[in-house]
Amino acid sequence: MKVDAVIRARITTWDPARPRASALAVHHGRVVAFDDGAEELARDAARREELDGFVFPGFHDAHCHTTAFGLGLSELDLSTPPVSDIEQLYRAVEERARSSSRGEWVVGSGYDQNKIGGRHPELHRLDEAGLGHPVWLKHTSGHMCVVNSAAAAHFVLPRTISGGRAVLDDGGNFTGLLEERAQSLVQQVVLPRSLDTLAAAIGSAHERYLSEGVTSVCDAGVAGGWIGQSPVEAAAYQLARERGLLKVRTTLMISADALEELHGHRDDGLDGGLGLPGGLRTGLGDEWLRLGPVKIFSDGSLLGRTCWMEHGFDDDPGNTGYPQAPPEDLRRTIVGAHVAGWQVATHAIGDEAVRFVVDSYEEALSRKPRPDHRHRIEHCGITSDELLGRIARLGVVPVPQGRFVGEIGDGMLAALGPERSAKAYRLGSFLRAGTILPGSSDRPVVTGRPLLGIQDMVCRRTGSGVPFGPAEALTAEEALRAYSHGSACAEHAEPDRGSLELGQLADFVVLGEDPRLVAPGEIALIPVLGAFSGGVPAD
Repeated sequence: MKVDAVIRARITTWDPARPRASALAVHHGRVVAFDDGAEELARDAARREELDGFVFPGFHDAHCHTTAFGLGLSELDLSTPPVSDIEQLYRAVEERARSSSRGEWVVGSGYDQNKIGGRHPELHRLDEAGLGHPVWLKHTSGHMCVVNSAAAAHFVLPRTISGGRAVLDDGGNFTGLLEERAQSLVQQVVLPRSLDTLAAAIGSAHERYLSEGVTSVCDAGVAGGWIGQSPVEAAAYQLARERGLLKVRTTLMISADALEELHGHRDDGLDGGLGLPGGLRTGLGDEWLRLGPVKIFSDGSLLGRTCWMEHGFDDDPGNTGYPQAPPEDLRRTIVGAHVAGWQVATHAIGDEAVRFVVDSYEEALSRKPRPDHRHRIEHCGITSDELLGRIARLGVVPVPQGRFVGEIGDGMLAALGPERSAKAYRLGSFLRAGTILPGSSDRPVVTGRPLLGIQDMVCRRTGSGVPFGPAEALTAEEALRAYSHGSACAEHAEPDRGSLELGQLADFVVLGEDPRLVAPGEIALIPVLGAFSGGVPAD
């Protein structure tokens, strides 16, 4: 057999039967032989490569926001660094406003009030800095934003907002801060983005992903709700593929806002089910683009103090956050999506939200048992030992972000205090309980480079160097495996990717050093020498 390529390197496979290899052969994008078998095919191979580095299965980000990240690459960067205080933020807005065309919106992203003095930008100061332009600044969490008067003039504040809040000062005046679903007030003015714009953003994001060794991702919420960029966002992915811009294998989480009640034959068992028109659900697609879970929001943000908590925040004791919809509506959506055959991925950060989601999954599985469902809890932020045990018993997949500890851990510590932070964004405990543990970033909430995330999964220290739940630390091998095989398992994709085994896709990353052999604090310094999809070097 004449194969497409034979590649020689120091290869880690994650296959227990063959954990290491020195060569692999690729045909039609898949691994067909290792070592001696690969060498036998080398003579007639169309391409032979000697890689001077360490090969691992490609990084797979189980929870990121590709279109938001791609769009953000052209927006005003308000993250820290480069912005170190709120006055510098206002100066950055003014500088962008001076260079903008008349009437053009000034859109910035990535600010974190915890890092710029503890205060959100204020409407009137943004009026001054905006020089008459509408200003829309998006919080790094994605769960809130701030606007100025010129932007607010485009909408009317309702008296109440289900699942969100327009924040008022003591005098009843709008401060410019919009929390959670209240963000739709400004989004409905600016959105939807065009398909051309979104396809280009996907392409820009994928170029960055590949440079960091990411070969697969799950985009955690498209086509609806306050998290989406367009009701037809999935079409942008198809357009990106047609134009050669889709270069990273992508699973799409569809927003629950896009679902509708299903009606079918009585034998279908869909009574009470919620799905897409025609009954489309998880699994449709191919190795490059497929439908994944349905995305449901149960609560908000820990950094923004809007997540649904059993007790108040350490620095805001009277505030227990809130659910993003009436609990019975949330429960109906979760159970209905399960009944319709979806894998369900529910965002839950606060401990009360995690408990509610576990209860809802338990109800759904009782109503309609399904083996190997792999329903997910996105972030699974604060998890008691009791909840952790229930998650493992139910076969639920937690999706925490290790990188949060290093980049926003100090803000999380302020919100939780030392006792509850020990149960936050757990890693080691999930593995020891026997759950699937994926690796993910929630990019653009934090920097999404996998080696940074892996280093934080191992070190568990905040940006200021404070230990954060050190008992939850992983070994470098556990973290590396989570960021490939664990992420593939989290979306039922392990038959195709996540490890390098016969018949699987030849997706891998080439690193300058083996992360298992360097000091934990130096993992993020390892260079990414290349990424391969289907055995072909990334463009």
